[in-house]
Amino acid sequence: MTHRSEIRFLLNGRALSLPEVPANQTLLDFLRLDRRLTGTKEGCAEGDCGACTVLVGRLHAGALRYEAVNACIRFTASLDGCHVVTIEHLSGPDGALHPVQRAMVEHHGAQCGFCTPGIVMSLYALWMQAPQPTEAQVETALQGNLCRCTGYAPIIRAAVAVSQYGTPEADHLMQERGRVTAELVALKDARRVETGPENNRAIVPADLDDFAAAYAEQPQATVIAGSTDVGLWVTKFLRPISPAIFIAHLPELKAVEVSSEAITVGAGVSYSELQPLIAEHLPHLADYWDRIAGWQVRNMGTIGGNIANGSPIGDTPPVLIALGAEVTLRHGAERRTLPLEAYFVDYGKQDRRPGEFVESIRIPLPSTATRCAAYKISKRRDEDISAVAAGISVTVTTGQITEARIALGGMAATPKRASGAEAALLGQPWSEASFAAAARAMADDFAPLSDWRASADYRMRVAQNLLRRFFLEQDGQPVRLSA
Repeated sequence: MTHRSEIRFLLNGRALSLPEVPANQTLLDFLRLDRRLTGTKEGCAEGDCGACTVLVGRLHAGALRYEAVNACIRFTASLDGCHVVTIEHLSGPDGALHPVQRAMVEHHGAQCGFCTPGIVMSLYALWMQAPQPTEAQVETALQGNLCRCTGYAPIIRAAVAVSQYGTPEADHLMQERGRVTAELVALKDARRVETGPENNRAIVPADLDDFAAAYAEQPQATVIAGSTDVGLWVTKFLRPISPAIFIAHLPELKAVEVSSEAITVGAGVSYSELQPLIAEHLPHLADYWDRIAGWQVRNMGTIGGNIANGSPIGDTPPVLIALGAEVTLRHGAERRTLPLEAYFVDYGKQDRRPGEFVESIRIPLPSTATRCAAYKISKRRDEDISAVAAGISVTVTTGQITEARIALGGMAATPKRASGAEAALLGQPWSEASFAAAARAMADDFAPLSDWRASADYRMRVAQNLLRRFFLEQDGQPVRLSA
């Protein structure tokens, strides 16, 4: 297979071919330092404040789709075959203000102005998807944008009013879609990219088999999908990541299959891409899904990445373990499948051999007799890391509990099932007393730690109360939890 050394993508209205792109170069640094496109701001450098928001367009099954992403934790090498749009590319007819910009001006949506470019780009992405958004849609789109001047009310009014100043059909990104699509198709040459200096190498595989071969050859490499974790390794901890293998572009890892029994998700599927299927097939996860990070991070972060990292406070493992999910691992051409809970061995340790990667996740669909819920406890409602995350799945047959799966994050060194609480429920009647006994048994399942997110006592009390809450909600009773 022939290789090339250039990262090729479109930036606003220009085609770029960049040789020797370092693995750890962020898109934000490239825009501001190399291209002097300083409308994109650096605020937090960890994907939390949204001041760096830009749009990235990529072909999905031949269709061009733009998403709001954080430039501060997105790596330049990941952009091969993409269209990057910064705020400098926005304009209305004859160079006038863009409709989003006009709405922000008319509704006094800017105060100090530092966060404004990122907010405008998030609202631009929303406007293209939902020209007449509800306030709830606006609030969801702005989860990842922090306004320190507390100007959210006029910003929301501006977002709702954008279509008074123009329509997406007249926007130049929409009008140029055919041309941009053709240019992106022309950039695809089915070749592996290897670029960057020797001590800062970036590899962009040609396809899934090429990725498997490259990782088997270089098992010490850093595999990067959405970069929502690895980005912080670079910006906050200054960790070397070379050689880095970028995989977000691989269509094989974007595959999703739905059957009457399960949803099988490619490891590269993002939270946003899976969201419609979550709402349709696993509605108990819909609200929980909206609370995973912010919109930009959900557009970048992947289901496989959240699992592969093995964090004890990852949002998806507890709720997927509760559903009985399985994970398929691949090394070269060899594959093996194991229950998701068995993948997590200890803190920072997973059942993943050198050169082996998460290829897909199979999520069983619950039966009509199974009652499910998911809970996330955090200091902030939006865009915050969990202190405790819980997935609960209980099957009830003729008033008796015949199966129980309870998994929690933030309570141990790994996402873990509450085996004692599960055993306390099995064979018991569906009753408040049964769940009270299970909550007491949970004290033997976990020995949580205290940290700046929560104390051990708080975590245990929360976990026990979530069991009681689950029963009351499923039974249709008012929820009144003890302190």
